Amino acid sequence: MFVLSLVKKHYRLQFYMFGWTHVTLLIVVTQSHLVIHNLFEGMIWFIVPISCVICNDIMAYMFGFFFGRTPLIKLSPKKTWEGFIGGFFATVVFGLLKTVRMYPFQIHSIALSTFASLIGPFGGFFASGFKRAFKIKDFANTIPGHGGIMDRFDCQYLMATFVNVYIASFIRGPNPSKLIQRFLTLRPDQQLHIFNTLRSHLIDKGMLTSTTEDE
Repeated sequence: MFVLSLVKKHYRLQFYMFGWTHVTLLIVVTQSHLVIHNLFEGMIWFIVPISCVICNDIMAYMFGFFFGRTPLIKLSPKKTWEGFIGGFFATVVFGLLKTVRMYPFQIHSIALSTFASLIGPFGGFFASGFKRAFKIKDFANTIPGHGGIMDRFDCQYLMATFVNVYIASFIRGPNPSKLIQRFLTLRPDQQLHIFNTLRSHLIDKGMLTSTTEDE
């Protein structure tokens, strides 16, 4: 439909709008989709990452305010290396203290808090560059002195992607209910073959006993 809608002398504008549409979908819709997927894995995979990002934002500001001397990046002149490093250590400690004291989630918490403090802030830098490109200070005035909702969540979209990939890579295992659903969609002969194979495997493992009638 996009190709058919192209109009001579307006190609550049149309491709410009096409690009912006997909960037918006990637940043807003895709990240929202990943956040919902993370929620289905458990509330802890939603609360802990968001808390880590918020903690990093606050602690980086505090360390930067009291100890900041060295500029970090030109996109955000107020960001300092002291705030960045201080926020990192504070967020990792917060990640250990915030979560349930249950192994191995504390290890996962270290991974989440490390990403939130080292890579997460670049979502904020991206938003800062975007605002400077359009010569605006904040996305909105919803929160007095802090801008709009997007100004507070500009680091979250990177975090949502990381958490989703982390769960898929290290947490999520085979789902029995999904396997059964797929099993039931097979033909009867295929189901019988899988049943006999599984039965033989369980007998070899000593989890089932073979009877004379079965043999």
